[in-house]
Amino acid sequence: MPYDYDSFSRLAGPPDPPPPGDYRVRLQRLTRHRPVRSLLIVAATFTSEATFFGWMITESGGAGTATAVLVGATALIELFRLVNVVTLCLATLRVRDPVPVVADDRLRVAFLTTIVPGKEPIEMVEGTLRAASRIHGAPHVWLLDEGDDDQVRAMCARVGARHFSRRGVARWNTGRGAFKARTKHGNYNAWVDAHGDDYDVFVSVDPDHVPLPSFGERLLGYFRDPDVAFVVGPQIYGNYDNLVTRWAESQQYLFHSLLQRAGNRLGVPMLVGTNNAVRIEALRCVGGLQDSITEDMATSLAIHAARNPATGRRWRSVYTPDVLAVGEGPSSWTDYFSQQHRWSRGTDEVCLAGFAPRIARLGPRRALHYALLMAYYPMTAVAWLLGTATAVAHIVLGVRGVQVPQQVWSMLYVDAALFQVGLYLWNRRHNVSPHEEAGSSGLTGMLLSTLCAPVYVASFRQTLLRRRAGFVVTPKGDSASPDRLATFRTHLSWAAFFAALLVTAVLTGRTHGLMWLWPALNLALCLAPPALWASAARPVRQVAPIPAQRTEEPVRTYA
Repeated sequence: MPYDYDSFSRLAGPPDPPPPGDYRVRLQRLTRHRPVRSLLIVAATFTSEATFFGWMITESGGAGTATAVLVGATALIELFRLVNVVTLCLATLRVRDPVPVVADDRLRVAFLTTIVPGKEPIEMVEGTLRAASRIHGAPHVWLLDEGDDDQVRAMCARVGARHFSRRGVARWNTGRGAFKARTKHGNYNAWVDAHGDDYDVFVSVDPDHVPLPSFGERLLGYFRDPDVAFVVGPQIYGNYDNLVTRWAESQQYLFHSLLQRAGNRLGVPMLVGTNNAVRIEALRCVGGLQDSITEDMATSLAIHAARNPATGRRWRSVYTPDVLAVGEGPSSWTDYFSQQHRWSRGTDEVCLAGFAPRIARLGPRRALHYALLMAYYPMTAVAWLLGTATAVAHIVLGVRGVQVPQQVWSMLYVDAALFQVGLYLWNRRHNVSPHEEAGSSGLTGMLLSTLCAPVYVASFRQTLLRRRAGFVVTPKGDSASPDRLATFRTHLSWAAFFAALLVTAVLTGRTHGLMWLWPALNLALCLAPPALWASAARPVRQVAPIPAQRTEEPVRTYA
């Protein structure tokens, strides 16, 4: 099925002409009128959640010492939900798009992508390089080859791309740090060290992403602002032919359509490794891409905590909603869980080790934005564990927790949840995915986030135990990992635990109240992924074709 990538590549609107003097990135509201309705919806959502939280804490006051821990656990769970509501409310009010501007034709630009021979198909990367050669402005196209493979060299010669490899160079293959061996950030940093002086900016995509011809001209104009360190676009999956990929893209709606746009208001959208443009000078200011399994988030934090030595101002970033590259998402549960584990593990590590030292340099508003942005994974994991501990204490030990009228509790809880979902649906009008139909709810993405809770718990536990986490290349193309029953071992282990907890509840007669709902609901959630896998048809792999773009905008030369 063809998708309208062409129209979605110009969501930010037509570009401004070159500015006559000093240029600063201009921002625009997503709606013409003042967001009165958004303010009302935000106010109602926050009020309902805050009212529920305050009522529950007030009503549970005076609990004895035997239940104090359970009261605290319940309060923390609701506090985490309140934090999520605050994040959604602030993002709703802050969403902004940048006003595009024509790129400076004096900018020296390189296009970069990578390959790990044996793990990423050469044919797939060749398609990416051929598409890069059609980018308006004809930047120098580079392939960063981790294996220095003869077939890869031959392919580069065939398509007219420049070849770079750090293999065999000891100072570019270290055990840790900027040039850590067998990592994406080490590969990029080695290229910057070798060739960065020849360019001002590099644009890059993951090797499974195909850039559109307007990729350069829609990203590079913002670098007229001397304080812009990087520009990013949304992540879109072209292999939209299976349930996992469709749901995974829907899950990303909140980040790419709302939170990143809210980051524009403060100049702090997060770097996304799949498609971006980076000022080499800014990267060098922080010692290159950071040593992390989520190098993009860690690098974002480092850059936004630093200042541009030329102006003395903090480095800024820009997020454009324009769809400028179409890639491949995880098409199996195995690869999807691996991706979610890497993202959550990297975020947990940055939260625990890399965030606090940079708070002062970020400033209060930027620090708050990052804190809310990074809190999702660890808060989800802790809330899951606290809810489980509360259920165990009640069902196994007979400890009674927060004593409140259940009818009132249910009414306030449902009202707060409905307002939260309503705000989520209200913001769906900002969706940047060309694959999802207008007016779609995105509830499958919300469901998928819930199904990942056991993965986030595992990541959080490994972070606390300081288990070593290696960089893993996500399989792409026909090398996607097959699903097996072992894929769901984490979910099935939790399902067995909750099933045993429910049996215990029946045997002990502790099925009254609402406490048994937690293990019952989580049992269903843990069984859902293997059930979906077992019942799904195995589709023939297809990738959505990328149509040619109209050339309404002037073609610029960047080199």
